[in-house]
Parts: sequence; structure tokens; C-alpha cells
Amino acid sequence: MQTDIERVLIYRLGSLGDTVVALPCFHQVARAYPDAERCLLTNIPVHSKAPAAFAVLEGSGLVHSYMRYPIGTRSLGDLIALQREIRAYRAQVLVYLTPRRLASEVLRDAAFFRLCGIPRIIGLPLARDARANRLDPATGWYEPEAVRLARLMRSLGTIDLQDAANWDLGLTLDEHKRAAEALEPVQGRPLLACCVGTKVQAKDWGADNWRSVLDTLAAELPQYGLAMVGAGEETAVSDLAATAWAGRSVNLCGQLLPRQSAAVLARTKLFVGHDSGPMHLAATVGTPCVAVFAARNKPRTWFPWGSQHEVVYHRTDCWGCELEICIEQKKKCLTSILPAEVLGVVHRVLARLSLAHTLVSTPR
Repeated sequence: MQTDIERVLIYRLGSLGDTVVALPCFHQVARAYPDAERCLLTNIPVHSKAPAAFAVLEGSGLVHSYMRYPIGTRSLGDLIALQREIRAYRAQVLVYLTPRRLASEVLRDAAFFRLCGIPRIIGLPLARDARANRLDPATGWYEPEAVRLARLMRSLGTIDLQDAANWDLGLTLDEHKRAAEALEPVQGRPLLACCVGTKVQAKDWGADNWRSVLDTLAAELPQYGLAMVGAGEETAVSDLAATAWAGRSVNLCGQLLPRQSAAVLARTKLFVGHDSGPMHLAATVGTPCVAVFAARNKPRTWFPWGSQHEVVYHRTDCWGCELEICIEQKKKCLTSILPAEVLGVVHRVLARLSLAHTLVSTPR
């Protein structure tokens, strides 16, 4: 804990999911500099389906203010204006929490922030190992991005990623109240949550597949209600997918702020959906997830954090492509996943939850 630091600048780009996986690092910075003003330097996402970081952190107490970073800009004027703004802020420490970057990009960033007058930078990933997710040769899986980011914060102390407090969004009573109001149409039912939308074409499993899964679950779980979550643009596809749940579902796409959506997800028994921001929100509030993943990323790097989740991921020969639009391979990593496989995983997780409930509620 350092009480002599008055101003800390945290550099983290990305949108909803990127912010959630960095939550333990934000908590660590708050613990290390409890008396400092903490300002987040971040981008405003260019996609309407991608909420900005401040929409996730606003009111959490983890950061106090925001500064806009013009991502991808080639304007010298914009960079000079940003440099002046950072200099005027007079941060004594920069916490560097970027996605994976090339060494040349890291060195460029370091030089820029030094020119901004910041004397100390924490988390600068100069070593190759710090810029990459480590491979477990025994399993062929890679470390989660949350683990890599936590490694960057070692100078501030070890982060216990198993501690639920490090994933706490600090949801307010008003946010929980709004969630309860939104769920009034399905009040009194155990709830499933589902997100069938995505801003990335290469992640989209397809509306027909999701409708097939939800049609079956609607027949198998007549006592359950369904909450559809996502961006406003996903309202129609969510309505289509949830057709069989008429009378016991609510479509909240575009109706709630991200933190209010998190409060909704905290009230559900299970989340089913794409690799998405809502999936990460569900994980961070402790809701088990069944997530359908494209193989565009290395296996496990972006899986929901926690042992209670199950991911459907087919490691095809083109895995790790990082494509946002897949045409040549026709999304074979996703098209090879059939609704029956996803339903089997959902059944397994629901059975596990039912067993856990029975064990907890059975008198000893």
C-alpha cells in the first residue's frame, strides 16, 4: 500500500469483456493506491454492440475518472492533445494493462508516456513471456488472459484470482432494483439467461442453432423462465431464438446498462450463449456458463473465469486464426458444433447444479 501517491493513470483498452477480465488488476491497483485518484485511459469502442469500459466500472469505486484514448489514430494533432491532457493530469504512476502487443509497440508506448511526464510505469511487458499467454504442454491449453494480466501486476503483489472479491463489480442497490424490475414478467421462476448476439461474424454460431437449443429447453424446463440479454441490435434475433418461450421470457436486449445486466445475470441459474461480453459478466457474478466458442483464439485464453463453467470449443486445424470475418474456412470450427452437443453440455451442468442444491438442502 502506497499512501504517498496522489494520481494513478491506468491504461486499458477494450470493451465489456476486456474490462471484466482485468477486474482483479483494477482491484489490486485500488488496494495498492487506496488514497490516490485513479483515472482510466481507455478507448470509446467503435462498435455499438461493445460498451465502453466506463459503462462497466462506473460506480464501482475502482476508478474515479476517465480519459479518452483515440485508438488507431494517425493524427499528430490528436496525439499532441492527448499528451497535453496526460501531462496536465500529473500522474505519478502509470499502470500498463494492454492486450498482447509486439515489443516495438510496447517500447513506443513507454516512450510516449515518458514524454507525458510519468516517472513510473507498472506492468510494462518487455519480456516476450509477458506479452504471451503461456502454454501448458501437458494439456495443450493456454493460460487465461486474466492470469497473464495478473502476472504484469506482480510488483504490486500477488493477485488471488480464486478470490471472488477480486471479481466484484460493486453493484449498487439501485442496479439490483432495476434488475428486479426488468425481471418482473418472469418473477417467481428459476431463470436461464441467454445471449445469442455477437459483434464478430467469426463468433456467430447462428440463429437457427440457438433456436433449436432453446426450443428443446423450453419443452424440457416448463418451470423455468428465460431472460435474453445483449445489445439493442440483437433484439430481433433474440426474439426469434426465444419463440418457444412465449409467455415466460423477457427480452432485455438494449434495455439495460451493462451493470444492470450483471445484476440480472446474478439472479439466473445458468447462462447459455456465445463468447461475449454478457458471458464474462455472468461469470464475474458467479453464474455458471455454457459458452459456444469459435476457435479463432487460443484455447482457454478467453474462456469464462471459474471452474463452474463449460465451454464448447472445437480445435480445428485453423485454430488461433484471430479472424473477425471467416469466409474461406466457412467457420468450420463453429459449424461443426451441433445443437445436440450444446444441449448435452447444458443438461450436464443443470444436473450438477441440481445435485449441488440437493446436497445443500438435505438435512444432515
